[in-house]
Amino acid sequence: MKDKDIDKELKKVWEVEAIRQPDERKEASWNDFSAKVFEKKPRKIKPWYYAAAAILVVFLSLSGVLLSDNPLGGKSDMAYTIVENPTTKVKLINLPDSSVVELQPNAKLEYTSDFTDNRKINLNGTAFFKVHKDKKHPFRVFCGETTTTVLGTCFTVTEGEENSVSVKLYEGSVQMTVKDSSHNWLLYPGEEFIYNKKAVTVEAFNRFKDFDNVPLKSVLKYIRDTYGYEVVMPQSYTNMQVTLRLNEKENLTDVIHILAEMYNLTPQINEEIKKVTFKQR
Repeated sequence: MKDKDIDKELKKVWEVEAIRQPDERKEASWNDFSAKVFEKKPRKIKPWYYAAAAILVVFLSLSGVLLSDNPLGGKSDMAYTIVENPTTKVKLINLPDSSVVELQPNAKLEYTSDFTDNRKINLNGTAFFKVHKDKKHPFRVFCGETTTTVLGTCFTVTEGEENSVSVKLYEGSVQMTVKDSSHNWLLYPGEEFIYNKKAVTVEAFNRFKDFDNVPLKSVLKYIRDTYGYEVVMPQSYTNMQVTLRLNEKENLTDVIHILAEMYNLTPQINEEIKKVTFKQR
């Protein structure tokens, strides 16, 4: 066909009026067309997707284990305070809730930044606790597999070998619990809780230091050895005989007050050089 004839045929087609199709037919035609052209193919999941998902599950599982094993609790972004005593002397620690701890050499304790509301301590080693009373916030010490719970009292916790733990109570009362055990033990002053090789015993111990008709200088030596303070008295008093009973964990100020009243003396305490001087009134 010549170019001239092609032009004539195209002109005829152009001038022919289009036949109007029903809407239903147009809709069906479009659906059939789109189904063929835009046919959805199933999305293939790449193998590394499964690996990433598996890693995420393991990470979340481990996170759950770590949080559940941490006795202190707290949020993941919670700050922790760790105090260690690498020295050969007792380290005095004043906690945020006004409680006092005497941390023994080679011991370590840990607590969270919200300690006043979450009074929990993790202890390794030995420490004496003088707990500030707070009925709304129990004070808990986690050591090995044991938990010591108090409101306000004085006690010593000692961690031994093979996960053994000893708790001596001097004042008040404490409740003891052991991991994976439904039992609990209530201690009274003068009782010692001993946990060793999954067995528990409660025994009495002597919580007093007795001086029976001995020279007063023996008491002064005891104060120096126990509290680290040098005590100076008028020479005429040091050889006087004395009979006295002190709580082994008696506060130093109370001991000084007792001696001052006994001998009618006035004490002066120098905290900088740790020295107590008694003078006649």
